[in-house]
Amino acid sequence: MAMFFLAFEGLDGSGKSSLISQLQNYLILNHINFIKTREPGGTQIGDQLRRIILAKADEAPSARTELLLYEASRAQHVDLVIKPALQGKKWVLCDRFSASSVAFQAGGRQISEEEVHWLNNFATNSLKPHLNILLDLSIEESQKRRQKRLLEVGGAEDRMESEVDSFHQRVRQSFLKQAKESPSQWLVLEAANAPEALFQTLMHELKARKWLE
Repeated sequence: MAMFFLAFEGLDGSGKSSLISQLQNYLILNHINFIKTREPGGTQIGDQLRRIILAKADEAPSARTELLLYEASRAQHVDLVIKPALQGKKWVLCDRFSASSVAFQAGGRQISEEEVHWLNNFATNSLKPHLNILLDLSIEESQKRRQKRLLEVGGAEDRMESEVDSFHQRVRQSFLKQAKESPSQWLVLEAANAPEALFQTLMHELKARKWLE
């Protein structure tokens, strides 16, 4: 049985978690081994770095520090979780990966895209997902969904979610640019569609690629 590494990308509130859960359920029912993980995080060190990155603290990380924290988390994640899973013939379902650093740090923070790509390659040892799945959503709809989630479950937005609209717009445009530049490595979904429709489109793509029967 072949294994594949799928990274789910998009703005906060785009429905990544829901789509991952639907695919997870399919893999379980069909006895396909997999792991589900996320970035930043996925390891003990990664989870500690996640708290530093996302916390609203008196001293926020500078743009370059933020990027390096993400890449440190990613290096640990690849070495301890993702590569061992792939070597063990397991699918990897990852909520965010290297494309997020291009979108958030090169797009959002306006750091050199060339430098972000170099750091991504170093942190991952050039590992790339077999497919990036982008749930594309407008900034306005992302805000509505995030506010609805806060009303339902409580809490507060983290440091990245709290960024201004222009930041999130640059992030969205970077995701779309990446997908346009490498269409064979991306599946772009309209996140405003119903969850079941998104799942059916994803399944159609995976079966068309002959990754699933």
